[in-house]
Amino acid sequence: MSNQDYLYWIAAADLSAIGPAAFLNGLKIFGNIQDLFKASKSDLIQAGFTGKQIHALQNYNWHTAEKNLAWCESNDCAIITIVDETYPELLQEISAAPIVLYVRGDLALLNAPQLAMVGSRNPTSSGRELAHHFAHTLTSAGLSITSGLALGIDAEAHRGALSANGKTLAIFGTGLNQIYPASHRKLAEEIAANGLLISEFSPFMPPKAANFPQRNRIISGLSLGVLIVEAALQSGSLITARYANEQGREVFAIPGSIHNPLARGCHHLIRQGAKLVETAEDILEELGALSALSAPIKTITHTKKHDTLAPPLRALLAHIGYEATALDTIIVRSGLTATEVSSMLLSLELQDLIKSTHGGYQLK
Repeated sequence: MSNQDYLYWIAAADLSAIGPAAFLNGLKIFGNIQDLFKASKSDLIQAGFTGKQIHALQNYNWHTAEKNLAWCESNDCAIITIVDETYPELLQEISAAPIVLYVRGDLALLNAPQLAMVGSRNPTSSGRELAHHFAHTLTSAGLSITSGLALGIDAEAHRGALSANGKTLAIFGTGLNQIYPASHRKLAEEIAANGLLISEFSPFMPPKAANFPQRNRIISGLSLGVLIVEAALQSGSLITARYANEQGREVFAIPGSIHNPLARGCHHLIRQGAKLVETAEDILEELGALSALSAPIKTITHTKKHDTLAPPLRALLAHIGYEATALDTIIVRSGLTATEVSSMLLSLELQDLIKSTHGGYQLK
């Protein structure tokens, strides 16, 4: 494709007043992107374009497209159009598939088997660890992890995949020149070097609230399924789950404590038919053939050191949950003195059976 063609595709992607469906219909009628832009007003009306759409087509600021193309050329950013062979097959199936993708990194990942992982921007420490652990394990099984580069669960999913030398894809709600949040600039560069950065927005698009729910359809659209780790009832992660359902993708959710507000979104999804997930194998089994991507992964289980513990330590361990348990609560439950409990907790920590958290102690 020539640079001139890319300019027209960049312009097409910029014209939000028209939308993917109208452009694809126009391409069928006019044959190629340049002829569509150069068509007369009467021909465009006959093709079904509205007055507003025609005005947008005929009054586009071409300096904007030139600026975006120049940035792509100097920043190793590829432009993938919906008519290219490299355009992701799964994404092409969805309603209102983006007509242009700006990408940096390993283009082969566009059609790699992916699992989306999303969740709260303010997760619990347990939620962070689960996201990191599941991403690490699933990439070891051959999946790529797709998420949105947001704070919290998204970031831990990306980091978990990278920690296993696996592949991860970050879908932007901004242009690729506008890292958001800015604190994730280093993470974005690591992903560009070991995975893929993707945006449907032109490189200089700043953060806009409406764009983030819109990009969620791409996160699910690229993937075979979506795993929700922690999410409140009003979480944007549930928007991704809704898109996944509409697109015929699998939806997975990790349950949590009934006292944790960030578990309520997951519990809602499970009641609506999402697959309850306890281990990575639950996901691989549901996705069927993907379990053969690599050697079988290890089952995620809690340590068996409990069996060798002295009875008093084992009894104390029974009073500590997988959510943080306050020291005072442990003392009341066990009936022991504060000195006795503190000494025993230290022993359990040294044996790597529990860990100290901001809210108390929890099982590992």
